[in-house]
Amino acid sequence: MSSSWSSILTNYPLISAFIAFVIAQTIKFFTSWYKEKQWDLKQLVGSGGMPSSHSSTVTALATAIGFQEGFGGALFATALILACIVMYDATDVRLHAGRQAEVLNQIVYELPAEHPLAESRPLRELLGHTPPQWMFQRS
Repeated sequence: MSSSWSSILTNYPLISAFIAFVIAQTIKFFTSWYKEKQWDLKQLVGSGGMPSSHSSTVTALATAIGFQEGFGGALFATALILACIVMYDATDVRLHAGRQAEVLNQIVYELPAEHPLAESRPLRELLGHTPPQWMFQRS
């Protein structure tokens, strides 16, 4: 059992990815506090918003794999493709799903009170990242 923990604790790509996730979520937590002047613990684990914990995690993973295993290997190529898919999903698929959620929430909001869906819980709208958010993260 201790050998398993030792392997995990020396798995640099895993540690790098985890640290990148924690840093991104922590920045998001404090940025939210700065903007809203109140603590929102959901920011520590929730998705959406900037910096992107998804992108940070897969970028750190791919980079650590590249440094550890070499940038010319199949493992790095796999990690790089995974990172590209995750970032594409965040900027396109999830962004559009969030926009659809906005429209659906507005439709439900405008329903008469007696409609069975009038009391539906609103859908999450902040799912993906907009191009200005990406520009902010890169600068």
